Order: sequence, then structure tokens, then C-alpha cells
Amino acid sequence: MPKNVGCLSVLNDIYTLILGDDLRERSRLVNSNEKVEINHGPTLVIHGGAGTIVRENYSVQKEYLDALKESLMAGHRILLSGGNSIDAVEAAVRIMEDCPLFNAGKGSVFTIGGKNELESSIMIGTSNHPAGASTLLHTVKNPITLAKTLLLDPENPHVFLGGIVAEEYAEKKGLEIVDPSYFWTKKRWKQHLEGLEKDNNNYLEMDSSPYPMGTVGAVAVDKNGIIATATSTGGMNNKKDGRIGDTPLIACGTWADNETCGVSGTGNGEFFIRYGIAQDVSSRMRYLGESVDEAAYNVIKNLGKVGGGGGVIALDKYGKVAMPFNTSGMYRGYIRVSDGIPIVYI
Repeated sequence: MPKNVGCLSVLNDIYTLILGDDLRERSRLVNSNEKVEINHGPTLVIHGGAGTIVRENYSVQKEYLDALKESLMAGHRILLSGGNSIDAVEAAVRIMEDCPLFNAGKGSVFTIGGKNELESSIMIGTSNHPAGASTLLHTVKNPITLAKTLLLDPENPHVFLGGIVAEEYAEKKGLEIVDPSYFWTKKRWKQHLEGLEKDNNNYLEMDSSPYPMGTVGAVAVDKNGIIATATSTGGMNNKKDGRIGDTPLIACGTWADNETCGVSGTGNGEFFIRYGIAQDVSSRMRYLGESVDEAAYNVIKNLGKVGGGGGVIALDKYGKVAMPFNTSGMYRGYIRVSDGIPIVYI
């Protein structure tokens, strides 16, 4: 994947502008006598969807595990070379958007009207909470790159764009535009038709095949302690045309805060929206003093109590990872620059 996508180059001065205060604060702490916790260093964690995932078909499961490893290695190469977390999460998510196995980009599910409607978001954990998000996309090949472009564009005053306006913006910025037919895949069309027959649009109940219909996402912390989160999805199988889920909604499906954690969620979006799931993990850390694994576990446990299904990946500034879920499975994994070994799970 090229370092720059389209005509919008990722310039060092933009990052300096966004990250300056946070980088200076980290330098002050390192040079002071304040206690610093053990730091695992640059780390990347990803998810490829949660739901009712069957284990019998080993060949398909191996495909997913290999794809997860490819995603991790794409982000790892950036972190290993000293790159920043936003480039790492974008690279990891783009791999999953381009892979037809996942419900994002090429492998997206269909709306009840037989369309692919994609959405995404990305966020940096600095104190001014920069973010970019997009929804109701039909022609943007990589929605996560659109979200990143919105965040980094100094001339763009908005966090969130959708529909035709978002697609026109993407084209203007030189992002890759495709015909809507690019997103069509045989297995997703089959799931769409089966869903119409069963009058069922809840992917957590529908997904009894090895192909998950959940969102994909990534969280990374780089050498400067900057956290970034990226999330992308095709949404719920047979959702109403025009439905917007939690993925592009900051604090619901995506969150990043350098002082607590970064979070990306996958599951029943309506519950993630109503309960602000992603930010809730961060809030428990900030106000209750919970660790990242305690906070993530408690949020998903409480999600189950109100009838919501899904999971999250979370990563704190020290590279500590949490990956809880309350469904039968979630495709997930992580990698640390310190050892370079991709660890993946179903």
C-alpha cells in the first residue's frame, strides 16, 4: 500500500500540530522523577467481527486467521519503523476492507434494498480529540482512508460527512472510487437472500456460518504514547437503507484517549449507540480507576445484561490489551513491536 493515498499527503507538520502538546507532556514526564509504569511499547490490536461463529470449518477459519495476521503485520511494519499510530490503524483496517472475508469494504453485507452501504471512523487520543467519520458510502473503496483524510485535512472543519457529499469529497481528494458492484460478493448476497426469507436482520442471530458479519477495527499506541483507533463496517445484514450504526459515531463504536485507552467495538450497533460503549470503557478507567482489562470486561458484561451482543478491543497507553466479548466468538489479535509475533484468536 502506498504511503500516501490520493492527493492528500500526510505531512509531518500536520502531526506536529495535532500531537505537539501531548508529545511535550510525555517528554516532561520522562525527564521528571514521576513514577512511570512498565510500558510494553508500540502495540497494535485488531478485531474482525463478533457473532455466532462456528468452528467446524477449519479451512475457512484458517483463512480468517491468516488474514488477521496480514492485517497485524501491515500495521506492525509502520510501528516498527517508528511510524505513528494513525497510519498503523489505517493500514491494518485497509487490509480487512480489501479482504472479502470481513464485513467491511469488499466483504460488506447488503441492506434490505440490496445495496452495500459502508461507514467508518478514526480518532487520535490527544487532548483535542481529533476524529474523522463517514457513512452511507457506495463508491469509496476504502472508507477508513476517507475518515483519516477528513481528520488530517486542515481545510475540513467537520468530523462527520455522509452520502453523496462524502463521496464527492473523497473523489476530490484523490481517493480510489469504484463502481458499487465492486462490493458485491456471492456469500454476502446469499446471506442477504436468506435473511429476506427468514425476515431476520439481526446478524448476531443470523450468522451460523463461519463468515462473521461484524465490524472490523484496530487500536494502536506508537513510540510516542499516542493512541489511535480505526473502525469500519458494512453494517447489519438487511438493515434498512439509510440506517447508520455505531461505527461512525465517536464514543459509540470508536474512542481514543491517550490518558486512558483506545476502543473499537463490534456487535449490535443499536446497543453500542444507546450505551456509548466505546467511551464507557475509557470513563470507567478515568473515574473508577479500573485497568483497561477490568473496564472492558465490565462494559461488555453490562452490555449482555441489557440484551446487547458483541465485543470490544481496547488498548491503554502502556500497550496493555483487552479483547472481551459476550458472543460465541470474535476474530481478534495483537502484535507488539518488542517481539514482532502476531497473536490471533477466534
